[in-house]
Amino acid sequence: MIEYTPITETAVLVGLITFRQDETRVQETLDELEFLLDTAGGRCVKRFVQKLDKPDTRTFVGSGKLEEIKAFITAEKIGTVVFDDELSPSQLRNIEREMECKVLDRTTLILDIFAKRARTATAKTQVELAQYQYLLPRLSRMWTHLEKQRGGIGMRGPGEKEIETDRRIIRDKISLLKEKLRDIDKQKVTQRSGREKLVRVALIGYTNVGKSTLMNLLSKSDVFAENKLFATLDTTVRKVVFDNLPFLLTDTVGFIRKLPHGLVESFKSTLDEVREADLLLHVVDISHPGFEDHINVVNQTLAEIGAADKPVMMVFNKVDAYSFQEKEEGDLSPETAQNVSLDDLKRTWIARVNSPAQFISATQKLNLEEFRASLYQAVHDIHVVRYPFNKLLY
Repeated sequence: MIEYTPITETAVLVGLITFRQDETRVQETLDELEFLLDTAGGRCVKRFVQKLDKPDTRTFVGSGKLEEIKAFITAEKIGTVVFDDELSPSQLRNIEREMECKVLDRTTLILDIFAKRARTATAKTQVELAQYQYLLPRLSRMWTHLEKQRGGIGMRGPGEKEIETDRRIIRDKISLLKEKLRDIDKQKVTQRSGREKLVRVALIGYTNVGKSTLMNLLSKSDVFAENKLFATLDTTVRKVVFDNLPFLLTDTVGFIRKLPHGLVESFKSTLDEVREADLLLHVVDISHPGFEDHINVVNQTLAEIGAADKPVMMVFNKVDAYSFQEKEEGDLSPETAQNVSLDDLKRTWIARVNSPAQFISATQKLNLEEFRASLYQAVHDIHVVRYPFNKLLY
C-alpha cells in the first residue's frame, strides 16, 4: 500500500506593535502564534511586524505593509497569512481581496485547533457553537472560501454542507446548540450533585504547562498529554486517595492570551468544574520566559468566570528546565542564566509573591513528595471544616 505524507501548509505570521504592545511583547505573542500554527499542522515561513499607533481600520497593518506581505507570499507561493489578533469582518474581506489567499486570524486558528482536538459530544457541541458565533458576521467571507474549495487549517468545522446556509438558518443552528448545551449543563449538575461528599480540586493554568501530566501522576490515570497547545479539551474527573483521604481531581482546558470570548461562553459547562471546586491548583510553566504574563492571563480568566475568590495553590512546574539569577538592587552586570536549586527557588520573589507555592517537575518527578504532603494538608483542612462528622478520615 502506498503511504501518502500529508503536505504541511506554509504560512506567514503578522503582528502589530502599538502603544499597548511593544516589540518584545509582540515577538512573544508571535512565538505563541507559531506554536498554535504548528499545533494546527502548519509551518511558519516568515514573520511580518508593523508599527502603528492603532490597527488600521481597513487592512489592520496599512496598505504599504500589506503590499510587502503580498509580494513575499506571491514570490514564495505561500497560501496562508495568519494575523495575531482577531480581525473584523470588513478587515478580513479587504485583506483577502488584496492578498488573494487564505487569511486567518488568531481566533480562527484557535477554533480550528479546538475543532481538531474535540473528542466527546460535549466538546464538539461547545466548539461548534463557538464556530457558528464567529462565522455569523463573516458569512459572506466563508461563502467565498467554500466556493474556491479551500481546505486545511482554519477551514475545519461546519464545512461545505453549509454553503447554501443563510444567516437565519445559522441563527437557528446557534439556538439549537445553545439549547443542547443547556441540557448538557443540567446533566453535568446532576452528575456533580450525585458524587460522594468529597473535596473537589481543579487543575487550572495556561495551555501546555503540564496539567495533564500532573493529573496522570496524582491519579495514576492515562489522560492524553503531549507538547502541543490545547492537548486536553474535555474535562476529566478522577478520584484520588492520599493515605486515608479521598478527593476528586479535575483536569480542565488550558487558558491562553486573547482567548476568544465565544469559547469562554461555549465552554461554560466545562468551566463550571472550576467555579465549583474547593481548591484550585494553578499550574505554571516556570521555564517559560513569559510565565508571569501567563499567571495574569489565568487570573483574569478566573475573574471573568467568577472564580477569582477560590483558594489557590501555585504549582510551578518544569523546574528542571528553569534558570534564574536574582540580582541585587543597583547591580548593573549583564543578565546571565544560572541554574538554581529548589531551595534557591523557594527563597526568590516568585515564592514570596505567590504563596502558598510548590516547585516541581512532573516529568522528572522532582519534589513530588513535598507537593503531595502540601496538597494533602490543604485538602484535609477543607474537609474537616466541610464534613466535621466524617471521623473516619482523621
